[in-house]
Amino acid sequence: MKYKKAQNILPKEVLDLVQNYIDGDYIYIPKKNNNKKSWGEVSGIKAELRIRNFEIYNKYLQGTSIKQLSIDYFLSESSIRRILYAYKNK
Repeated sequence: MKYKKAQNILPKEVLDLVQNYIDGDYIYIPKKNNNKKSWGEVSGIKAELRIRNFEIYNKYLQGTSIKQLSIDYFLSESSIRRILYAYKNK
């Protein structure tokens, strides 16, 4: 997250009011609820994991063992089983 100078974006009246509560310290202003994005949506990791998990499922269907999948994808066997279970139940 990149900081922005309050004096560059807030009207003077608002800045004076905020300074009554917090003067010279950092403050985090959260996004409004309707502007929030879900985990991984901004970075794209959610989509990447969905693609990876689908590849794991397809390789399993083609005969690759859980042990080999865990080696290939650097995941524990229980993580591989969790991914497979999620796809089997879709």
